[in-house]
Amino acid sequence: MPATRSPRTSPRTSPHASPNSTAGHVKREESEELPDSTGWSASLYNKTASFVYSSPFVAPVLDLLNAQPGEKILDVGCGSAEVSLDIQRVVSQQSGGVVVGMDASESMIVKAKGNGLKHAFVCDAHDLIVPDEIYAWIGNGSDARFDAAFSNATLHWCKRDPLAVLQGVKSVLKPEGRFVAEMGGFMNCIGVRSALYAAVRSRGYDPALYDPWYFPSMEDYVKLLVTGGFEPTHMSLTPRITPLPAGLFEWLRLFARNSFLRIFDDAEAAKIMEEVVENCRVDCQDAGGNWAMTYMRLRFSAVLKK
Repeated sequence: MPATRSPRTSPRTSPHASPNSTAGHVKREESEELPDSTGWSASLYNKTASFVYSSPFVAPVLDLLNAQPGEKILDVGCGSAEVSLDIQRVVSQQSGGVVVGMDASESMIVKAKGNGLKHAFVCDAHDLIVPDEIYAWIGNGSDARFDAAFSNATLHWCKRDPLAVLQGVKSVLKPEGRFVAEMGGFMNCIGVRSALYAAVRSRGYDPALYDPWYFPSMEDYVKLLVTGGFEPTHMSLTPRITPLPAGLFEWLRLFARNSFLRIFDDAEAAKIMEEVVENCRVDCQDAGGNWAMTYMRLRFSAVLKK
């Protein structure tokens, strides 16, 4: 979920195709929300990528968080708050327990509040600053900090300065506070990412300059956590076959069109996405026409060093 602003410049309306075919373009549905200034649309995200916050997929990282009644927790990249509200139901069982959400996307924060997350604010995770009114609300003095920070499917979007993200999280935690997160790790989106690289490179551009994703290895992220002042207590890299009910084209339209393919106009971007779909079909579509791709989930917990 977005916790950093996309490098794109302005919202675009993108053509799209049916999940199992690349023939023809279908106009954007009239009811579909246009992306906000960061390139994200909460309604499109919910339609195409609800798997991100599905119970089976978030259970491992929530178990790792092990939220307790009464805790104050910051959700970094809360999106439309489905997972935030799951945590809120636990911490609110005791007085003082609260979840505060933050996201770079205004569209996501509007949806999060509409879904019932009372306290949420727009902020880029690279420049994390909690508004004074949030601190005033959650407590005074040392209590005006969070027991834990949590993040799901966000940190791999924070490519510009991953260390700055950790430093921001560090600044809002209580002494010995913990940071628990899941993100894309080394080999995430394998095959699809290389197909995007090939398509962009064939058009005369260096894809590394436009790739929005940061998929570190366990070893690299352990080093980053230590540099950022954290002591890792758990680190794992787990493969996960992720079904794409809306098809690979729609996945690309949501996750790549306004980031990786931001330099291309709608027509050329559609051609690239169709090309990627065709090149990945042999590995990502089964005999029944169902799409899936390989995710690699980097999951960790760390505590703030004394």
